[in-house]
Amino acid sequence: MARSRGMGIKTSVKSGNFRATKSGAGMTKKGVAAYRRANPGSKLQTAVTEDNPTGTRAKRRKSFCARSAGQMKQFPAAANDPNSRLRQARKRWKC
Repeated sequence: MARSRGMGIKTSVKSGNFRATKSGAGMTKKGVAAYRRANPGSKLQTAVTEDNPTGTRAKRRKSFCARSAGQMKQFPAAANDPNSRLRQARKRWKC
């Protein structure tokens, strides 16, 4: 049996699994739940959006911000565009 490629869920904004770029990009709570159903054992979580996260959530934010800062270096076109999904996701995570 051939293994399917991709995430195993619909990846459009219209499906409700992903947030539109203008509203911060990234996955919605519904999308994360669908992904975890399609990929048992997954530990995917939603974005850390509160002002002062503590403990594990603070570490997740710090890690995401560091990774996405690297993406800004790799993709200067996205880094210079304030409406890119990368910039909007960083804004939502408060990086």
